[in-house]
Amino acid sequence: MDEYQRLSIERKESSTRGWNSRGYLPHRDELSLRQTITFRLADSLPHDTIRQMEAELALQPEDLRETERRNQIEHWLDAGLGCCALRHPQVATVIEDALRHSDGERYHLLAWCVMPNHVHTLIQPLVPLAGIVQSWKSYTGRWALARNAELQLGISGTSFWMRDYWDRYIRDQAHLVRVETYIHHNPVKAGLCCQPSEWPWSSAHKPYEKTGPRSSSSA
Repeated sequence: MDEYQRLSIERKESSTRGWNSRGYLPHRDELSLRQTITFRLADSLPHDTIRQMEAELALQPEDLRETERRNQIEHWLDAGLGCCALRHPQVATVIEDALRHSDGERYHLLAWCVMPNHVHTLIQPLVPLAGIVQSWKSYTGRWALARNAELQLGISGTSFWMRDYWDRYIRDQAHLVRVETYIHHNPVKAGLCCQPSEWPWSSAHKPYEKTGPRSSSSA
């Protein structure tokens, strides 16, 4: 199967998948529907922290649990737990290169930020999300694990990335602006810099020609 045939099949699958679930939250995975995606390192949330969070969430009303879970996860990620291997310049560069690699072919890359223990992206997918995220993780994970000792990354175990990821589709133009602002300000919120443009591993710092449309017509 050549590259053209593979992309055609993936686009067909993406356009028909629609709403789906990976076992907890519903996901809307459709052709050209813009998405914000967050994926994190395997040790970024210790098991004790997760158990504590879930125990506290059990006391919350059911309709508020997912929002509160997301807020708490963001809080703990910004606390900089785990080895924070993405803080290493060489690792962060490899992550950025992976994000840019298929821009315009498998997705349009609209914004990104590489934090010390997690990554935020904003894309317009042209193929299913799961394949996009897996392609990012597989290469970068192998690269980092192979250089763990050399770069003194402090990775424990055989897993670099957490298996799953978090995604949310962009509803409209106002939502798009809020998400991009959040992505670029995350290093400021975490106390890593004073201005978004000061953080070297984000689209706020590096001049970058975004390939995707910025109107709300595809939302």
